[in-house]
Amino acid sequence: MRKRQSGSNKSVSPGNNQEVTRVRTPRKDKNEVLATVASLLGSKRVTLQCMDGVVRMGRIPGSKKKKMWVREGDVVIVNPWEIQDSKADVIWKYTKPQVDWLERKGYLN
Repeated sequence: MRKRQSGSNKSVSPGNNQEVTRVRTPRKDKNEVLATVASLLGSKRVTLQCMDGVVRMGRIPGSKKKKMWVREGDVVIVNPWEIQDSKADVIWKYTKPQVDWLERKGYLN
């Protein structure tokens, strides 16, 4: 039998000590807006509460669908459509440390 190492019963998760080195911010020249996911509609669609005060229907593009798992309450960057302002594409999702940084810097109200 193997001997138990001292201190091996401590739970250490690799995601606890994440440090924010660089955070992507929305670019005004590319018409990007911060938004919070209000609800999941299914079929790659979500309802978004954008920081400019508009409620939009968001679409997660196929290239990001499997890489970016979006849940209710997540903070994302969206790109509103030029033709219909009530719709947008989700292009970026923030992690928890990045959301904390955005709150400290005043990007989120």
